[in-house]
Amino acid sequence: MFEVALTVLYAVFLWWFSTGAILYLDRLAPSTYRWSMLGATALLLAALAGIASTASGSAGATDAFTAFSCGLLIWGWHEMSFLMGHITGPRACACPSGARGLARFLFAAQTVIYHEIAILVTIAAAAYLTKGLPNQVGLETLLVLWGMRLSTKFNLFLGVPRHHAEMLPTHLAYLQTYFRERPMNGLFPVSVTAATLLTILLFQRAIAPAATPLEVAGCALLATLSGLALLEHWFLVVPLPDEALWAWAKPPAGPLTLAIDPAPSAVKVLAR
Repeated sequence: MFEVALTVLYAVFLWWFSTGAILYLDRLAPSTYRWSMLGATALLLAALAGIASTASGSAGATDAFTAFSCGLLIWGWHEMSFLMGHITGPRACACPSGARGLARFLFAAQTVIYHEIAILVTIAAAAYLTKGLPNQVGLETLLVLWGMRLSTKFNLFLGVPRHHAEMLPTHLAYLQTYFRERPMNGLFPVSVTAATLLTILLFQRAIAPAATPLEVAGCALLATLSGLALLEHWFLVVPLPDEALWAWAKPPAGPLTLAIDPAPSAVKVLAR
């Protein structure tokens, strides 16, 4: 159990620090984005190589930790490429005020479709690199992150009380016009139930008496990641000061205050 506890702490720290680092880099001047993405791309290639080199799982728990870390590095590349506006979608403007139903969904999908395709490409690459090999932690890390983030996007689209739109950079502020503010939606209970069950099942596998060191570390890391994603879902409905977790990643001048007019193109920065 002590090993599992240390594994949980490692996963929480890496999630917290990597998220804050991405937010910090994204809030720097746009002129720095090319250098940030260049460094992130080098890490992306190194992470894919790391997933491939540890796929045999011969080093046990060490390979699980390495593959998990590589999975987060790959995910970080996707987050940066999206938040910095490099890989988003063909639509880069606010949702038309009269859009409803399928039309609204298609408009929303057009804002992120390139990003989603890029994620699927790297998932396919990780699956190819680890096909038939024991250590699937890197691939499973990407799958958990993608599944949970997709769930979050759908919940934001369907409607939740808290959007966290203040976390969006100025050039992506139009995305909040695709969010809906509602007390609850039908998907949210399904999302949190599925995430809760996944977290419990993974922790049970991590503490099973017959689990190998690779399974203990891998399942504990994935269970922690699933639990953190569950927490992020609850942040959408529970008024907790979660932004304080990354206060150190805020720019010195403070967050932007944004306002959006009903007109499709009217996303304006009012004050810093």
